[in-house]
Amino acid sequence: MPRSRPGHSRSGTCSCRTPDAKPVIDGLSSRTLSEIHDLEHTRSYLRPGEVGAAVRRWKDYVHRPRRELWSDYEVGNVHWYCCGNPLEARALLDIVMQAISPRSARELRKIISRSDAVWDRVSPPYYRSSRTSVTWK
Repeated sequence: MPRSRPGHSRSGTCSCRTPDAKPVIDGLSSRTLSEIHDLEHTRSYLRPGEVGAAVRRWKDYVHRPRRELWSDYEVGNVHWYCCGNPLEARALLDIVMQAISPRSARELRKIISRSDAVWDRVSPPYYRSSRTSVTWK
């Protein structure tokens, strides 16, 4: 019997990644990740992988320069229509934290609070030079 080509026999299967892969969020235990995975598959308002995407979206958003954040607040951002609104992602994370167990919510809250701390950070004071000072009458 002739030997099959190696690529031909494996072309239909790929063991490197299953279509039902669990979410990966740095800093969370496997128990919390499993609970998030179960939640994403049992709730109608969540899709698989949506919680991990929301964490990444919020984290990426708060690390943008302050001037871009203010512009987004004033006029919005056209990329939110295709890539997702980070403010809605943060609201989704609040809903997820209420839906999971207290222990898992504490772990997720710890991860999200790091990004919230960056979001709540006070911007540096604005100093005017003496040349541009304005006198009010």
